[in-house]
Amino acid sequence: MQIFVFLVQVELGKSFYSKLLILRYKLVGIKQYIIDPDREYNNLCKALGGTEIKIGPTSNTYINVLEIRKESIEDGENGYLATKISRLIGFFNLIFGELDEEEKALIEEKLIKTYEMKNITFDDDSLIKNNKFKSPEDMPILEDLYNIFGKDKKTKKFQTKLLPFVKGSLKFFNNYTNIQLDNELIVADVYDLGEDNLKYGMYLFTDIFWDKIKENREDKKAIYLDEIWRLIGVTSNKEVASFIYKIFKTIRKYGGSSIAITQDISDIFSLDNGTYGKSILNNSSIKTFFSLEEENIKILGEFTNLTDKEKVEIKSLKRGEALTFVGNDHILVKIESSKEEREIIDNSKNKK
Repeated sequence: MQIFVFLVQVELGKSFYSKLLILRYKLVGIKQYIIDPDREYNNLCKALGGTEIKIGPTSNTYINVLEIRKESIEDGENGYLATKISRLIGFFNLIFGELDEEEKALIEEKLIKTYEMKNITFDDDSLIKNNKFKSPEDMPILEDLYNIFGKDKKTKKFQTKLLPFVKGSLKFFNNYTNIQLDNELIVADVYDLGEDNLKYGMYLFTDIFWDKIKENREDKKAIYLDEIWRLIGVTSNKEVASFIYKIFKTIRKYGGSSIAITQDISDIFSLDNGTYGKSILNNSSIKTFFSLEEENIKILGEFTNLTDKEKVEIKSLKRGEALTFVGNDHILVKIESSKEEREIIDNSKNKK
């Protein structure tokens, strides 16, 4: 399986090409996990018999960010709690802002205490109950951590920032996981979170989908990160961006492919001088560019080996045309579909 990156500006290119890929992957039995911040894929998901999961103020589906899942490490490996804490540091960076090393150590200390309340320690056997992996209800939730933060004046500020997630407008994050991920096509709809909070939902689903990717190396699967700039751009942080980069760097060994989709060229290079956006581009075996404005072409040229001729070609691309990089080959392509494919995609256009 290959890794893909789509950098698109024309809406037809972004929407149609992504849906066409989803449709064709479904036909050949590839498992697909799609993070959808703009509510573009729900109707296609329904048409293909997939599962859509929504989280937001009016949703009755929940994901517990503190849950440790059996598939989070592979058979024969160990270190459930250590793995979970490392991922949580990234998530809390999104909430608390950039953390220094002392703050990270404080949060880790409180996380360890939170899990100890549920009899979960660095001993992986502590996650076994009645000869089975502990259930979602055996895990701590954010409110447990919130209460522990409140017992130490050093972490009171973290308790205050966590308040909306426990008692306020984002309290739907303070619940036990109640979703099933047993469909070959799953769309994670985070649209209702609103602009300021999308990154929290996108990170949660990236985390849970990554565990599904690693569950069975024999299965072919793909994860789609639409508007990836929210996770690797300036509104994110280095821990989260490093996690996303790890996915792109290692997913092939799990039989997977990762698809990054964005129409915000400058934003994917806005964190740490473009380190993470450039790294993901370099680890993508196929890159597809649709028509771009000159300003975005200039930015892209700073991070790729576009020739002057290719810059002109990208600017002059028509609807449905693209410049595709496959290794060292740069190919002008036209995106085409069958009549049946177009009907399915056109009938699945979402209205928010």
